Amino acid sequence: MFENNRLCKLLNIKYPIFQGGMAWIGTAELASAVSNAGGLGIIGAGHMPPDLLRIEIQKTKKWTQKPFGVNIMLMSPFVKEVMQVVLDEKVPVITTGAGNPGEYIPALKEIGSKVIPVVASVALAKRLVRTGVDAVVAEGLESGGHIGEITTMSLVSQIVDAVDVPVIAAGGIGDARGMIAAFALGAVGVQMGTRFVLSTECIAHENYKKMVLKARDRSTVVTGRSTGHPVRVLSNRLTRKFQELEKGGASVAELEELGAGKLNLATHKGDVENGSVMIGQISGMLTEIKPVKQILEDIVSQVDATVNHVKINYK
Repeated sequence: MFENNRLCKLLNIKYPIFQGGMAWIGTAELASAVSNAGGLGIIGAGHMPPDLLRIEIQKTKKWTQKPFGVNIMLMSPFVKEVMQVVLDEKVPVITTGAGNPGEYIPALKEIGSKVIPVVASVALAKRLVRTGVDAVVAEGLESGGHIGEITTMSLVSQIVDAVDVPVIAAGGIGDARGMIAAFALGAVGVQMGTRFVLSTECIAHENYKKMVLKARDRSTVVTGRSTGHPVRVLSNRLTRKFQELEKGGASVAELEELGAGKLNLATHKGDVENGSVMIGQISGMLTEIKPVKQILEDIVSQVDATVNHVKINYK
């Protein structure tokens, strides 16, 4: 179906579907499953120390022969060491967030890696394309975790018009309808994070997944705008405390102290009231946990029917 897709050709993947690089839960288990199923699995490095990242990469190589990626948060205190690990391991695809990967691009290109930053504005997309990146992920504020301020619908089409590299749409996409909408906006692929949280291969704690399953359309909130790094999460005891502090004029240091370690508390220890349950707005439409292979096959199998539905409505 996607033999002529620009992204599939660029990365040698079957389906133009990325798995979001989610810290703590974008592990070798999930990344290898997505790659084996035909998409691009991505290890979420987050603040992961370099030795642990190397282990995740080597496990992924053991479990899949397909292309995979590593998402590197450029604000990580280990960023230089992490970059050296992906160079040593010759990771095929590198996605980046929270910064400009320009200084690392020559070395990554030398080993044949494709570099694809996540962007939340046209200006950033244009600036990073000038550094020689291979594609960009245009991520709208519907996404879970760290977000920008522009919706996917508005952002993707503007970035498509502004750059000449492939654009992958992200934010609020979880089924064939979202994928077709992304294509209509000019994207050549999609990135999904929230949908893959509800997969059997995702290592997120059972409590985390159950809370996502219970989510409705207005269950997520955004915290941290006063720090300059807004985050979309499910509303819980932690978010209410965070919002109280923000309204009270708490310092960035106080807010960062409150948030420290809270993602791991939710993803691994299962405390979904005092931990940070990062998830996107699309969670309200998700109703079941499935194997990764089935998730991808369901989406792809529904593409033609979705296109036909669009044609009927259009006529």
